[in-house]
Amino acid sequence: MRLSLSIIIFLGYLIKPQTGFEIAKMIDEKPVPRSLSNKIEMVMKNSKGKTRKKMIISKSINGGEQQIMWFVKPKTDYGVSFLKIEYEHRHDEMRIWLPNFGKVRRISSKKKGDSFMGSDLSYEDLSNRSLNENEYYRLADDVIDNIECYVLDIRPLANLKSSYSKNVCWINKSDLTGIKEESYDKKGKLIKRKFFRYSFLDGYSILTYAYVENIKRNHSTEVFFSDLIINQDVDKKIFNEKYLQTVPFD
Repeated sequence: MRLSLSIIIFLGYLIKPQTGFEIAKMIDEKPVPRSLSNKIEMVMKNSKGKTRKKMIISKSINGGEQQIMWFVKPKTDYGVSFLKIEYEHRHDEMRIWLPNFGKVRRISSKKKGDSFMGSDLSYEDLSNRSLNENEYYRLADDVIDNIECYVLDIRPLANLKSSYSKNVCWINKSDLTGIKEESYDKKGKLIKRKFFRYSFLDGYSILTYAYVENIKRNHSTEVFFSDLIINQDVDKKIFNEKYLQTVPFD
């Protein structure tokens, strides 16, 4: 049986592989809770196997576009707090309150590659990626732990002043969650590996665990997210510099 040329073209369109941008767009369009409150435990391990722990209380809205964190443990960090506000058409605002110095420090775009509170996460790692601020290249699909994945090479546009030249991301095909990421410095050298796990809460994919391996420093950070509460009414006025100076759980 012969197929007409129009049918052949139509079938070819249906089976045409999705581009990197199309996959990124599907991820970007996933629904997110209007708010998230949780506890965060960071466990940092150095090259000698010595560990340090930090406990944080976090509140965020709009998929993490606005977020405030209060450090509650250890005692040396108690009262330190962090505020992030993301914008669509200009650089994000990040500020950190350092009670021992009695001042709020603004994190400039040049400092986004610095370590966040001694961890292997940088300030840049805490921001969501804006869909239109990167170029996306689809690499060969892969399988990790029996999970079929899209693989995307994501390259920040030059005007972003990113500390990375690219991030290679493994995306679970079934739920569009990122399960692995490799980050490269400006010279194209692999400097970090990141692994992620999620739970599903009321139909949303919520991050519950992250592991960050800093290859350059031979150092690692585990991040545990617990006591998850979504879609709770959160007063938007707390996402303001003046709320950094008060731990609301005393």
